[in-house]
Amino acid sequence: MAGGGAGVAKRLGTLVSGLLECGAFCGIIFGWASLVFVLKDLGYFEGLCHPPTHDPNSTLLPDCSRQDEQFSLVFTIGSFMNNFMTFPMGFIFDRFGTAVARFIAISLYTGGTLLVAFSTPELSELLFPAMSMLSVGGILLILTNMQVGNLFGKYRSIIITLYNGAFDSSSAIFLIIKVLYEHGLSLQAMFLFMAACSAWHLLRTLFLMPCTRIPYPLPPTYDYGLRCPGHSRSYRTYEEKRQPGEAGPEEDPLEPEAGRDRGRGLPGVSPPPLPFAACARSALFACHVAWLSAMQLRHYLFIGTLNPLLDHLARGKPGLVSTYTNAFAFTQLCGVLCAPWNGLILDRHKRGRTPRPEGALGTLADLRASVLSLVVTVTQCLLFSVCAAVPLLPVQFVTFVLQVLSRSFLYGGNAAFLAIAFPPPALWEALWPGHGTVSAGGPAAVPLRGPGAWTPGWGPLLCELGAHCRGAGGLYQPSDGGS
Repeated sequence: MAGGGAGVAKRLGTLVSGLLECGAFCGIIFGWASLVFVLKDLGYFEGLCHPPTHDPNSTLLPDCSRQDEQFSLVFTIGSFMNNFMTFPMGFIFDRFGTAVARFIAISLYTGGTLLVAFSTPELSELLFPAMSMLSVGGILLILTNMQVGNLFGKYRSIIITLYNGAFDSSSAIFLIIKVLYEHGLSLQAMFLFMAACSAWHLLRTLFLMPCTRIPYPLPPTYDYGLRCPGHSRSYRTYEEKRQPGEAGPEEDPLEPEAGRDRGRGLPGVSPPPLPFAACARSALFACHVAWLSAMQLRHYLFIGTLNPLLDHLARGKPGLVSTYTNAFAFTQLCGVLCAPWNGLILDRHKRGRTPRPEGALGTLADLRASVLSLVVTVTQCLLFSVCAAVPLLPVQFVTFVLQVLSRSFLYGGNAAFLAIAFPPPALWEALWPGHGTVSAGGPAAVPLRGPGAWTPGWGPLLCELGAHCRGAGGLYQPSDGGS
């Protein structure tokens, strides 16, 4: 682990508290099936149900297909906002830093929980803005947490995938709400408690998160927390103080020293960062976004239609639907346990006996390591889709297990993949000659135009174009307010 001004205890506190935050708050909308069970029992959108017909062949159950469609629409809009707002939220994070982004996230999250708390069956429409606010607030919280991996050097990919696994596991919060509701606790009281938990987010923002971003590689004297000094503790300042030829902490040079300054106007000065347009136009990025979108759509379709699917397979028996809904939510808890496996796959070559090659070859080695992860993810999603298509209730237990495995691998591996692939200048020089050269700071260092100058670059979060990928933050550091 990297040494720094922040001690081991503080960094571990940041890691554990971030894991708790992601696991209890960030992705609760994906436990929608459990909440729908409660909302149906309370009578939300009940006016859309039609009474049973007097046909002797009828099952004498009311036709609530329109009610199911309305609940599905709430989830569809919420999950869409989760992806669509990643782009503007990423811009806010890159432009204004961690503190501002988290204050916005906390405000959205608190507003969403309060809207659910004060909603009633007569005000069922409040669920639409509430779920959207919870979704956007949660994704922004996890965006700010991804940079915590920068505090732990070579374990970075494992921590990124661990946080994404915690995000997946947070969908079990709605299961807890469902169980407590069945034991007599009101929905309003539970969501008011969740709103009160915003005080926890505020305290963590002030004491255990940076004002701007956590740099990578980590400078030896880097600290963060409540103080936001006027003078920089950023990577830029650290680079200026570093002696020429001296290797940075946990840094693998991207090319030999002889070629380090090639193509630059000033010796020892890094080129400008890769433009956003070059990132967006790359075939690698376009293919990855298309692949991610298709995989994500499959998962969203399953989660959004799970309650009516179980209702259909169980022939309208509420007890059976409740049992399978609980089983699905319990499997979501395992997301935090499954995601680090993908991180181990991605980082396996870093722990091998063969040293990591330098330059573009090193970056390509990182990408090659991600191939196995992507293949495993696709295989899991295929098996999950096959099982979901089988109209038998017992088979759905296998579907739930494969779904949580696939989803954990998808999001965790995707975040780590983007941290590897975008925007390493060495790789872009190899794939896009003339569009980027190698910076002096390592695979995710801060490019500089010249001594004392900082150019606000388009960070990796913006390279996601709204896809549900939570890339590692902290790659671009302003020169004022580095903690």
